[in-house]
Amino acid sequence: MLVKVNGAAVIGVDATMITIEVNVTRGVQFFLVGLPDNAVKESRERILSAVEHNGLRFPRGQVVINMAPADIKKEGSAYDLPLAIGILAGDGKVASERLERYVIMGELSLDGSLQPIKGALPIAIKARELGFDGFILPTQNAREAAVVDRLKVYGVDHLMQVVNFFNGEEELTPTIVDTRAEFFAHHDSFDFDFADVKGQESVKRAFEVAASGSHNIILIGPPGSGKSMMAKRLPSILPPLSLAESLETTKIHSVAGKLGADSSLISTRPFRSPHHTISSVALVGGGATPQPGEISLAHNGVLFCDELPEFPRNILELLRQPLEDRHITVSRAKYTIDYPANFMMVASMNPCPCGYYNHPTHPCVCTPAQVQRYLGKISGPLMDRFDIQCEITPVPFEKLAEMKPGEPSAVIRERVVRARQMQEERFSSLTDTAPNGSRIHCNAQMTERMIHKFTEPDAEGKELLRSAMERLSLSARAYSRILKVARTIADIEGSEKVLSHHIAEAIGYRNLDRDDWAER
Repeated sequence: MLVKVNGAAVIGVDATMITIEVNVTRGVQFFLVGLPDNAVKESRERILSAVEHNGLRFPRGQVVINMAPADIKKEGSAYDLPLAIGILAGDGKVASERLERYVIMGELSLDGSLQPIKGALPIAIKARELGFDGFILPTQNAREAAVVDRLKVYGVDHLMQVVNFFNGEEELTPTIVDTRAEFFAHHDSFDFDFADVKGQESVKRAFEVAASGSHNIILIGPPGSGKSMMAKRLPSILPPLSLAESLETTKIHSVAGKLGADSSLISTRPFRSPHHTISSVALVGGGATPQPGEISLAHNGVLFCDELPEFPRNILELLRQPLEDRHITVSRAKYTIDYPANFMMVASMNPCPCGYYNHPTHPCVCTPAQVQRYLGKISGPLMDRFDIQCEITPVPFEKLAEMKPGEPSAVIRERVVRARQMQEERFSSLTDTAPNGSRIHCNAQMTERMIHKFTEPDAEGKELLRSAMERLSLSARAYSRILKVARTIADIEGSEKVLSHHIAEAIGYRNLDRDDWAER
């Protein structure tokens, strides 16, 4: 008997439907074709044990299984459940009339219980798009998939529940998730707050400017000055995720298997902090079984690189393209996958090998040449991607001893949101797009034409900019960055025009561009 069961394969961050064709006839052999990997081939042993453990008989005839389309590689153990249902239906033990209306995925244990899978959310999105009645999957993934409306999602714990459902002997209860309620429930819950940071007002201001325009920022200062502490608090002042951004972010984490059991929507911006020993594949994605890398897991959030010079040079250079284009294309011999990578990058580093250059009390033992060599570990093109370069010095004891808390993140966030709203209104009517083809939302994404249109300074500002570039030996590549940051500072103040004091503050955020920085 020939039957068909619907499954899915996740390619990149999207799903494509897989039709599992099972034909049980007279004979003694078992054939599984359609480009399955080893994990799929091993499913026969898991299915055999699960079926016979629950009092059913594995077909004694010849079983031929084709997973179509046959030119897409089928990977992972999530095909166990649809294969098992297909085999039982082909042998007449499961009614096949309703099989074509459902997508089925799940990994089987030897006793027939189900284990969670990766990529449940993109599969559910695809199932709704193609008009399926429902999606049957392990209970642990049910809430994750149930955020997709207009699709019935059935979470099951055991193979026999699915068998009884199709035989009409048991009803399954669909998992219901109020997507908007889930989204807003944890919208403003953060573990860290800028109120905990004492002093460092200039650095807090730099973070506010960076968050308001989605500018990349690098902090340079001695050990213990608070670089990591403040970087971890950046998500608490970023604008809240929109529902569309939340779904997009959740989909990436679902594909990577990073969602916890019974998780649904990610409602706060992700914060990823890879160690400097990270491999290139772990950073950008790919691998034998393609998975999103850290830069895609940071999509719509923050990528924090602590102690930037400790990262290998080849790893750092991989960041240049996604920082500019806001997506990453992974090309290998057997596949080409495009992953989203629209993140805000925050980096920190010591100013010199010993770490105490420009420290107010601790002497530095490095020569200017050593300082320059240390800074040279970061290439000019990569440093150019940081709109804001901020020096940070340790907080004196008097400030640390104060009990007065700093300005809370919620207050800073209100100003950031107002500035972003101005930018949304400014760019809403434009046809210009970002390099990844998406609409431009913030100042950091402005094209050169938009910079000339929206950031033209007044006469005093132009003169200040010209004087600063000559006197401080600023490079030409700093010009556009200064104007973008100045536009953001003007937006924070609610100013339609970029004035001279906005330019002055933006110039102050280009410390590392000065030729004499390591000679002071």
